[in-house]
Amino acid sequence: MGEASHSAPQEAQEKHDAEAVIQRNPHDWDHSRNWTYTKTVDTEWKYGSGSNDKSNDDKKHVEIDPNGPGREARLNYKLLISAIIPRPIGFLSTRSKDGSSTNLAPFSYTQMFNHDPPIFGVGFSGGWDNAKDSLKNLAESGECVINIISEHYIEAANSCAIDLPYGVSEWSASGLTPAPCTIVKASRIKEAIFSVEGKLMSTQEFESRVQPGKKTGVLALIEGVRFWAREDAINEDHSLIDPAVLRPIARLGGITYARVNDGFELPRPMMKEEIKQGKLEESMLKPKVPGQ
Repeated sequence: MGEASHSAPQEAQEKHDAEAVIQRNPHDWDHSRNWTYTKTVDTEWKYGSGSNDKSNDDKKHVEIDPNGPGREARLNYKLLISAIIPRPIGFLSTRSKDGSSTNLAPFSYTQMFNHDPPIFGVGFSGGWDNAKDSLKNLAESGECVINIISEHYIEAANSCAIDLPYGVSEWSASGLTPAPCTIVKASRIKEAIFSVEGKLMSTQEFESRVQPGKKTGVLALIEGVRFWAREDAINEDHSLIDPAVLRPIARLGGITYARVNDGFELPRPMMKEEIKQGKLEESMLKPKVPGQ
C-alpha cells in the first residue's frame, strides 16, 4: 500500500516485483476466526533461560551493508518491508489548501511516537520534487486524518493505492464515506473504527547515501488533535479500543497482509518484586560480555 512516489527506474522495478505480476493466492477468507486470548509459548519460563526454542540458537547470520558497493536501494526496500513487521497502515485523508481536491491513500511507513502530545510519523517515498497527492496536500494545508484500517473495508482501502491523477478523488473509486471532523477540514472515513485528526508539525527530507543529491523520502511528524472512536469499540472511560471490534489489518512484505486474531498478556516485571518472590537472583544481574 502507497509508499508514495519513486524514481522512474526504481518504480519500474518495483512494479515488476509487485502487484502487476504477482498472482493472488487462491485461499478463501476464514470468516470463523475471531479474536481470542492465548497463553505464551512457555508459561514456565525462568530468568536466564534465554529463548524458548533452542533449535534457533546455533543458526548463523549474514552481515548486510545497506550502502555497500553494488547494492541497489530496492533490495533494502524489499528486505526492510519483509523484516520490520507487522506494520500499522496509516490510511491518510487529505485535502488541498483551497478545498478543490481531496485524496485518500494508505501508507505502511506509519507509527506512533508519543502520547503527550500524541505524535505520529508517516514516511513518504521520494522527495519534494516528485511529491504525490497526500504529501502535497498535507504540506500545503497542514492537516490530515489518519484512519486505522479494519477487515471490513480492506478491499476499499487497497483500491486507494491506485495511481489516479492529481485532483481525482479516491473517495468515489473506493465507495468509502466521508465524515466531518471538528478541527481539520479533511474528512475522516466513516467506516473506520478509529481515526485521528492531525496537524502537521514538521517534515524532514532524506538523501540517498549511495547517490548523493538524490532525494529518497520525506518524514512527516503529525500531532493528533482529535480522536474518533466507534461507540461499540471503546470502553466507558474512553481509554481502550476492543481489538475484537477493531480487527486491524497489518502490513507484511510484498503484497502480503496480516489479520490480528490472537493476543496474549505478559505483565511487565518489576525487579524488586521478582527478587522478593525468588524468581530472580541478584547474582544474575551482572553485565554480560559478548563471547563469554
